[in-house]
Amino acid sequence: DKVLMELIEPYELRAAKLREFLEDVKPSLRYDIVPLVDPYGPSVTDPNLQCLVVSEETRRGGEAVNKKRLENGLPELALYEILLMNDPDHSQNEEEKISSSSLRQRLLGTLLRPPRRDPALPSRPYVIGLTGGTGSGKTSIAKLLGHLGAFLIDADKLGHAVYVPGGPAYEQVVAAFGAEILNEDGTINRKVLGAKVFGNQERLKSLTDIVWPEMARMVKEQIGEADAQGKAVCVLDAAVLLE
Repeated sequence: DKVLMELIEPYELRAAKLREFLEDVKPSLRYDIVPLVDPYGPSVTDPNLQCLVVSEETRRGGEAVNKKRLENGLPELALYEILLMNDPDHSQNEEEKISSSSLRQRLLGTLLRPPRRDPALPSRPYVIGLTGGTGSGKTSIAKLLGHLGAFLIDADKLGHAVYVPGGPAYEQVVAAFGAEILNEDGTINRKVLGAKVFGNQERLKSLTDIVWPEMARMVKEQIGEADAQGKAVCVLDAAVLLE
């Protein structure tokens, strides 16, 4: 349930920062850093432990550890409770305490690493992929970038275009899924087609194997159009961009 869990630092980096902190506090300290693969870790199995440091909000977790230790025939740990420090600079939508969730939130809109130059790709237009689930704000961000001068490519619109009669995927889709997916006017009924592939990975792959290459080709054409218009930046709005 962490906020922006995608931006949580990798274990190796977190462990390195913890080592640096411990050495800074007291270089003579002996310590083991153990990755946790469950909520308890070694706290409920290590007979050598004597004390557990908890905060005001994790005290109940410490009590749960002691309960588990007693069940395992181990003595209870002394619970040493520390106070949480308030963050004087927290904003209205952030936690009052100093919190990694707030720090991750502040990373939004910042560049996590500089753009990597790929000699195999043209330098202009610079193509930015915009992805995320329904309701994540892609359309709003795309409009904002469009107002700033970016050339917008809407993959959803291209997806509709490949299915229209005479479109690049029309004949193949009808051949693969049958005439029953057609409306009376000859257009593909996407609801009927969707029902045919929903929950069936094999059929879904058959469909995407037809449609996605055609969409990719259309995207390349659009990038070429952006270049012809002299656009420096091109934004590709696609819900399943990574897939």
